[in-house]
Amino acid sequence: MSEQERWETRFRAPGYAFGKEPNAFLKSQAPLLRGRKTALSVADGEGRNGVWLAERGLDVLTIDFSSAALEKAKALAAERGVKLRTEVADVTTWHWPKAAFDVVAAIFIFVEPHERDALFANLKNALVPGGLLLIQGYRPKQLEYRTGGPPTAARMYTRDILQAGFGDMTTLDIREHDSAISEGNSHVGMSALIDLVATK
Repeated sequence: MSEQERWETRFRAPGYAFGKEPNAFLKSQAPLLRGRKTALSVADGEGRNGVWLAERGLDVLTIDFSSAALEKAKALAAERGVKLRTEVADVTTWHWPKAAFDVVAAIFIFVEPHERDALFANLKNALVPGGLLLIQGYRPKQLEYRTGGPPTAARMYTRDILQAGFGDMTTLDIREHDSAISEGNSHVGMSALIDLVATK
């Protein structure tokens, strides 16, 4: 079973695998969203983060390579009374817009190491000058907790990886921490996290 098929199967199951509430790190960045108009929520699954951004008044495009997930995202947007644009997209092959978004949110997105440089470049290029980039991922220590994330450390993030990928941003703040999270049934418990807040 391919990665895409695995996620499609997972998202076809009843309910919301990661819940309906936004990622706590993303939610904590709400003050930085003021005055911004457009947002891209990358690999957003069932839409919890994109819908929350839309609730903040942003024009949001949510992308994911699972059509089943995006159907749930549309249902969640309707439930919350907001508009959400969606597009089926594989982040490794999608035709990324250039300088198109005030905010790009990439929450728990993991690609193979050889695909990482291209993904990072696309995340940056999608931002307008002065745009805000928000990333949260797992550090390799997550393999000790096993409360979510990819099965191999190679796909996770370290400070050095993020510093190398985003050190050319105008501002860059990277924070490593171990915190308990509760996101649906799929991310529950103590987790080894790394957060990035940057502007272009």
